Amino acid sequence: MCMKDEYMFLTIIIPGPKNPKEKLDVYMQPLVQELKELWAIGVNTYNAFQQNNFTMRAALIWTISDFPAYSMLSGHRKFLPDDHPFRRNKISFIKNRSVSKSSSPIRTGEYLLKEIDQIGLRRVIDIDSHEINCRLSKRTGWRKRSILWDLPYWSSNMIRHNLDVMHIEKNVFENIFNTVMNVEGKTKDNIKSREDLNEICRRPELKKDPISGKYPKACYCLDNQSKMILCDWLKTLKFPDGFVSNLGRCVDSRKLRLFGMKSHDCHVFMQRILPIALKEFLPNNVWQPITELSNFFRELTSTTLTNGDMQRLNEQILVILCKLERVFPPSLFDSIEHLPVHLAYEALIAGPVQYRYLRKLKNNVKNKARVEGSICNAYLVEEAGAFSAHYFEAHVMTRHRKVPRNLHEFVSDDDIPGKLSIFKCTGRTIGKGKSRYMTEDEIQAAQTYILLNCPEVKTYIDIYVERVKLAQPNITDAAVDEKLEREFVQWFYKYAHELQNNVQNQLIQDLAKGPLRSVTTFNGYCVNGCKFNTINRSSSRNSMNFGVCIKGSNYSSEESDYYGQLVEVLRLEYPGLPIKRTVLFKCDWFDPTPNTGTKVHRQYRIVDINNKHRYSKYEPFVLASQATQVVYASYPSKRRDKNDWWAVMKVKGRPVVEVSQTSSKTYEPFQEDDQDYAEVNIDDINQQHCLNDSSGGMTEIYDDISTEEDEFLSDPDFDADADGDNEFNSCESD
Repeated sequence: MCMKDEYMFLTIIIPGPKNPKEKLDVYMQPLVQELKELWAIGVNTYNAFQQNNFTMRAALIWTISDFPAYSMLSGHRKFLPDDHPFRRNKISFIKNRSVSKSSSPIRTGEYLLKEIDQIGLRRVIDIDSHEINCRLSKRTGWRKRSILWDLPYWSSNMIRHNLDVMHIEKNVFENIFNTVMNVEGKTKDNIKSREDLNEICRRPELKKDPISGKYPKACYCLDNQSKMILCDWLKTLKFPDGFVSNLGRCVDSRKLRLFGMKSHDCHVFMQRILPIALKEFLPNNVWQPITELSNFFRELTSTTLTNGDMQRLNEQILVILCKLERVFPPSLFDSIEHLPVHLAYEALIAGPVQYRYLRKLKNNVKNKARVEGSICNAYLVEEAGAFSAHYFEAHVMTRHRKVPRNLHEFVSDDDIPGKLSIFKCTGRTIGKGKSRYMTEDEIQAAQTYILLNCPEVKTYIDIYVERVKLAQPNITDAAVDEKLEREFVQWFYKYAHELQNNVQNQLIQDLAKGPLRSVTTFNGYCVNGCKFNTINRSSSRNSMNFGVCIKGSNYSSEESDYYGQLVEVLRLEYPGLPIKRTVLFKCDWFDPTPNTGTKVHRQYRIVDINNKHRYSKYEPFVLASQATQVVYASYPSKRRDKNDWWAVMKVKGRPVVEVSQTSSKTYEPFQEDDQDYAEVNIDDINQQHCLNDSSGGMTEIYDDISTEEDEFLSDPDFDADADGDNEFNSCESD
């Protein structure tokens, strides 16, 4: 709730044009004073629900900061267990150096405040603070005493400064991807970096050739042909409606790079696309840690977190970063690449990420020449609109009461007593319906699937199975399933209409008769927060909404899932009154046979399907409410044998997600994932890999060309800690 738009307050706005840097505390004095009053005294507040006044107290639980990349910070081995092989490795990391020192324990707020007081640091608003702090900062990791320490509860907070996960994920993705693509001015593999390798690391295979003056091509960089294939692949990549922007517009085919990507685009690319995009181009010792890092961010940004998962991620990220450190140049590992070490711990303490990232005020900047005015004006308009909306009638759609994208509507009438769950359809059809008649095979397949998936029919299924086993004691379960699919429809019709069986529920009797032959078909359907389009409708669009997945019998294994393409949406109607309808998806299913039609990566749970193989049985129908949406993507590759295999990416609807089965509340998630956790490969920890290209090719290495952001960060007056307290950096320097 704390990060919802309607609960956010614009407390202070600092005028430009220059960053106040360490003088930020000067502008925060009125805010801190009000926070003290809210904690100690409180404010008289009216409770509209109970219609009385109460004393409201409030506290600042944490701040959210994004730390820029301002130094090289290579060295994650000290966080590993004392007996880890990486600690003793003197070849893959900094040459001739093992690590015996352990990382410092997590310091409490009371410990840090005591240390600051012992050092004698002053607040920037105190007299002679600049001279005293400058003198003390030369021998300590601190620059000032934050004004937030004046809050009586600040030292007892378990987390005082949250790292902006979106900012970190975006920068990590850009650094890695630009290095792999060898983008001029963006890559970390430049001339200066190669020269540093001779001093820092033992990687003679990447040294400059003294004869030709060129550098060997590194195994983590793509050649021009691979980059062209990858860029062309990105242009054709499609995702469901509302899931991500059109990534094809961000591809520069001339310079073979990406540009203009938003934070959410980088988020999707990092977690969904990156492992698939690089699988065919990079060797395993490079692709595996990149994929493991992708899975780390994917699990970290899930809507539901468990303590066990966060403790596991906290251990895995150390190994992942060390594996990346063995491959990529040390210049890649600035503070941004180091910050993921702390993200799992913060999630363990502070909860899901979607309530702890910066997004609101940045979107309000429309005029970059007048940043403060843009933010202030937009905030006033939004606040006025939010307060005014409380006085509108309930049916009036406002900014905070609009229908979310792809949200389905309830179209069933639940007032009918005893209505079967199969007829309680939820969803919204798309487009104008057309009438047609079903064939006999379609009627048989549709009725069989509906009966076997109706909870109210479960009792009659048990009766049928019991009678079959009495008649054939040695029958197998597979044979029973086959008889259910072939004979249960006719048996159930007779059983429901025989008087001696005493089936008095008229709805059960109507269900046993089967659907009417005439059905209404549609080209699309919105259900479960997803928009489904038929494959014909999607063929002319820039989005892919025809991917369908149905869970198999084993809900913990991807091998049992069924993947297909939506061919048609059918609305069936059953005879008799009241009107009884249900919606089915007619799909073209791929072959689910393991290793023939479906492959699942053992460690990283990446699912591949063979688009040339189809399911042998005629079972085209599923209930619309059971369908989950997936995306199919071909592999960018130089090999022709990969054309038959598509990677599967499971997605969920963005608008709402159920937090638990026992709760009726819904929340706006940032990322919705339902996946088994991926393992981190430790088989090659003791192996030494060659880091130059196996083909022995040479490549062009660019000079370290500074960008506008780099020039800003290299400003000697720039204070990397101007937006937050220095206690985090003190922990980092230990």
